[in-house]
Amino acid sequence: MGTSSTTTAAGVGARLYEAADWYDAECLLTQDERRVLARLREFLDREAKPLLAEYWERGEFPEQLARPLIDLDLMEPAELTKDGPARGIYQGFRIFELARTDASLATWYTAQAGLFRTAIRVGASAEQQREWMPRVIDFSLKGVFSLTEPEHGSDIAGGLSTTARREGDGWILDGAKRWIGGAATADVLAVFARDAADGQVKAFLVDREADGVTLEKIHGKTALRMMQNAHITLEGVRVHESMRLHNVDSFRDVAAMLRAMRSDVAWIATGIAAGAFEAALAYVNERRQFGRTLGSFQLVQEKLARMLGNVTASLSLVVRLTEQQAKGIYRDQDSALAKMQTSLFMRDTVALAREVVGGNGITLAADVARFHADAEAVYSYEGTHEINALIIGRALTGESAFTR
Repeated sequence: MGTSSTTTAAGVGARLYEAADWYDAECLLTQDERRVLARLREFLDREAKPLLAEYWERGEFPEQLARPLIDLDLMEPAELTKDGPARGIYQGFRIFELARTDASLATWYTAQAGLFRTAIRVGASAEQQREWMPRVIDFSLKGVFSLTEPEHGSDIAGGLSTTARREGDGWILDGAKRWIGGAATADVLAVFARDAADGQVKAFLVDREADGVTLEKIHGKTALRMMQNAHITLEGVRVHESMRLHNVDSFRDVAAMLRAMRSDVAWIATGIAAGAFEAALAYVNERRQFGRTLGSFQLVQEKLARMLGNVTASLSLVVRLTEQQAKGIYRDQDSALAKMQTSLFMRDTVALAREVVGGNGITLAADVARFHADAEAVYSYEGTHEINALIIGRALTGESAFTR
C-alpha cells in the first residue's frame, strides 16, 4: 500500500502496491485495471492532496476536482468494459484508492457510483434503466440516495415518516430527509417514502429544484467536513408516476440496495485505515526524537505492525466479499460482517496512527488528523456497529434481537 514515484498511468509495469502490501493485492488486478487505478492515484496525488487540508478546515468541497474526477472515466472505464461491465474487484480498489486519499472524496464519488447507481440498478424498471443508467455512468444525471430522516436512522425500516400520496398521474410527497451528502449539486434526489395507501415504501426521483423542495447545509460537523450534507424538506412536492422507481414496492427492495452499499462502505473503511497507516509510517520514518527516528523505537514498531495487520485483515474481508458477490451471492450477514469489522479495524488504526504521530496528529499538516476525524462518520453510516452486529446475530441464531 505504499506509494511510489515510479507508479504512473504510463509506467504501471512495476507495482501499484509495494513493500507494505502483505496481502499481495497486485495479483488480484489485471494490468489494465492497475493502469486505470494508477491514473486515479496520479491525479489524487498531484491535484487533490495539496487541497485537502485547506478545504477540510473550511468545511467546503473542492469543486474544482469534480469535473476532472468525472473525466477520468472511472465508473465503467472504456478499457475495462470491452467484454462487459468492469469487475467488482476493480470497483472495490477504486473506492480504496479514493478513501486512502480522503474519506470525503470517496463518499462524494460513491454517492453517485454506489448509492445512486444502486438505486437505479435495483429499483428502476428495465425501461427506466435503459434511459437513466448511461446518464448515471457519465454523470450527466447526478443523483443522491435520500433515505435517512431527522428522527429516524437505524430504525428507518419501521419508522419512515416521509409520505407519498397518489393523486392523478402522479404523487404528492411530504416529509424530511437528513444527512444527504451531495444533494446541493445533484440533479435529482432518490427519495424513499411510505405510501399512504398501503403503508409500503416507494421510491421517487425528485427534481432538486422542484416546488416544495428546500435544502439546508448541515453545519458544525467534526467529520467528513468537505462532504456537503443536507437537510431536505419536502412540502407538497409533485412527482409524476414516470419518475417513480417501479421496482421498489416495499422496504425489502430497499434492503437489497443497502446490502450492496454496505460493501462499498467496507471498502471505504479499509481505504481510510490504509491512508492513516501510510501517513503515520511516513511521519515516523522522518520525525526524529532522542537522536533517532520515531520509527526505530520498539513501541512505535509494535503499533505499526498492528496497523498493518488491521489493513491486511480488512482487505481480506472486502476482497472475499467482492469475490462472493461477483458470483451472485448477496447475503445481509456477509456485507454486515464486512462493514462492522472493517469499521472496527479502521477505528483502531486511526487511533494508533494519531498516537504515534503525537501532538502533530491533531493538526492537518500530518494528514492523520483528517483520517482520525473522518473515521467516526464512516463508523456510523450505512449501518451502525450495533445494527450490523444484530444482522449477523440473527443469521447465526435464527433469532431476531431487533426491538419492535
